[in-house]
Amino acid sequence: MRRVAIGFAVAVVSAGLLAGCGGRRDTPQTDAGGAVTCQVENETRVGIATGNATGVYFALGNAYAEQISQATGGKVKATAAETGASVQNIQQVVAGTYQVAFALADTAADAVMGNAGFDGKKQPVQALARLYPNYTQVIVRTGAEIGSLSDLRGKRVSTGSPKSGTEVIAQRVLQAAGLNPDTDISAQRLDLTKTVDGMKDGSIDAMFFSGGLPTPGVTDLFTSEKGKVRFLDIADLTGSMHAVNPVYEEGTIPATAYGLAEDVKTIVVPNLLLVRDDLDANLACVLTKTLFDRKPQLEQANSSAKGINRDTATITAPVPLHRGAAHALTK
Repeated sequence: MRRVAIGFAVAVVSAGLLAGCGGRRDTPQTDAGGAVTCQVENETRVGIATGNATGVYFALGNAYAEQISQATGGKVKATAAETGASVQNIQQVVAGTYQVAFALADTAADAVMGNAGFDGKKQPVQALARLYPNYTQVIVRTGAEIGSLSDLRGKRVSTGSPKSGTEVIAQRVLQAAGLNPDTDISAQRLDLTKTVDGMKDGSIDAMFFSGGLPTPGVTDLFTSEKGKVRFLDIADLTGSMHAVNPVYEEGTIPATAYGLAEDVKTIVVPNLLLVRDDLDANLACVLTKTLFDRKPQLEQANSSAKGINRDTATITAPVPLHRGAAHALTK
């Protein structure tokens, strides 16, 4: 009994700490059904799970939180928090630590189907909207003698934060290239800030990052290490990746994104904005409506928001679109 009591106390304290870090467990109401009015009657606090501090999720998440608060006259008070990104974000939304989460579409698809790291357990999440595409950015130090993905064998490679969408994609790309991510490389599971620092000081030979354009941390790297780092073209693996998950497509990183000499082909995947499937429909409607009503302000925070398009917003399958979001997007 004493062990049970101690465990309960730790759980309560942990929940309090998470709430203090930006997550709110009990404020938003669950969906009671009925007609969607797109009106929130009571003051509501919403926590938004984003990603690494030098990534696009974080930049847009903070701007989105500010616009939600402004658009509702403070009735919905939103705050954004730095997180490890996609997998962790989904887990924390399901747990109630946060109410909204940015996530890669491939990770979100795994979640609703219970695949990959979700261990056969289908997660109760739905989408508010499809967002802009994420670009798989594979960068190497020019002095590391890496001409292709196969040359990563034996190298120190950052595969992204643990439980991030970047880590999921990095492992799949490596496998598609015939490498075992657990044994063929020296995997460094680091967030973007530490990864960029490692690329600068030479403690990392190559890095993966899945993000919008431009990703602030990557901009910093190419600005400070001009001529010392370059992208790898991984577009030839698109077919293999598409076979793993149909959301993967070929895309191009334009030279203008980072002041490159030429465009770089790569693999892209959409982003989704996720919530629990039982989130109050009126709140979901308000959150979705704000996303599009305040899109110009979001574009000022990061140009990747230009890729948020109402015409494609409802294309979230296999992740279901929340009924409150569907109301906002079809009216």
